[in-house]
Amino acid sequence: MASKTRTWLGGIALAATLLPIHAPAQSTWPDKPITLVVPYSAGGPTDVVARMLAIPMGKSLGQTVIVENTVGAGGTIAPARVARAAPNGNTILIHHMGMATAPALYKKLSFDPLKDFEYIGQVLDVPMTLLSRKDFPANNFPELLAYVKMHKDKVSLANAGIGAVSQLCGLLFASQIGVELTTVPYKGAGPALNDLMGGQVDLLCDQTTQTAPVIKDGQRVKVFGVTTPQRLASMPNIPTLDEQGLKGFDVKVWHGVYAPKGTPPEVTAKLNVALRAALQDEAVKARIAELSSEIVPMDKVTPESLRTHLAAETAKWGKVIKASGVQAD
Repeated sequence: MASKTRTWLGGIALAATLLPIHAPAQSTWPDKPITLVVPYSAGGPTDVVARMLAIPMGKSLGQTVIVENTVGAGGTIAPARVARAAPNGNTILIHHMGMATAPALYKKLSFDPLKDFEYIGQVLDVPMTLLSRKDFPANNFPELLAYVKMHKDKVSLANAGIGAVSQLCGLLFASQIGVELTTVPYKGAGPALNDLMGGQVDLLCDQTTQTAPVIKDGQRVKVFGVTTPQRLASMPNIPTLDEQGLKGFDVKVWHGVYAPKGTPPEVTAKLNVALRAALQDEAVKARIAELSSEIVPMDKVTPESLRTHLAAETAKWGKVIKASGVQAD
């Protein structure tokens, strides 16, 4: 009888030692640094946003958030990588509206933006600007239109790669003025802007997170307009393309944060809290204002809002892209 009692008590003791191995795992997350994957090059607009968020998110989570640039295939390699990552919250993704345009742009995707992720929340909306190299012959928008139409075979239009928002903005601009321009794709917005400032390409339509600093210094580029229906409060002297004759021209970039499908709800909830805290950080708010961008209202910094917005944008841009005939392999 004593032997059986010892065996029974030993079983309880063994169970007691085993149970804590599993139970606290989710409650103690994160227990290691978190990788925030960016689909575009260092120094580009999405990278700028990611690096603004990384430090305050890390403070909220009690772990370092490491920004990692996974570049290539028009921004589709990074989400494919995150979709395949372990669903434990240690690898997450920040992406712009390219998540909505990829299904129409690419014949074969190794991920489904609407099915392969958990949603953390929307981040911010970013206007775009139409720029030229500093020594471009045109000095205002009417002169730009006249020059482009007369020299369309010689004018180059840079973009950050197939599927990048800069490509879509450039395509929309060219279609609305009725010309085909020579497009020059780069591996990211940073290299494209660098070559524009260096005089290697003529035009670029890109996000204010990238372009606002060089516009404000007034020394390295010319700016012909912003892509939103209203002028920007931070640069009120720059007219919109809409008011200069391109009626209905409205392109702005939204960003969202995602985790792999199957990430536990308690982990995505912690990530959402960290994202909300970062967007309310005073230094982040000031920096975003400097870049002529706008944090979305807090009721949009939710998984449900990002899910709904992604679905609507996928339908909207799918029609535009298919009508343009642009598609990548």
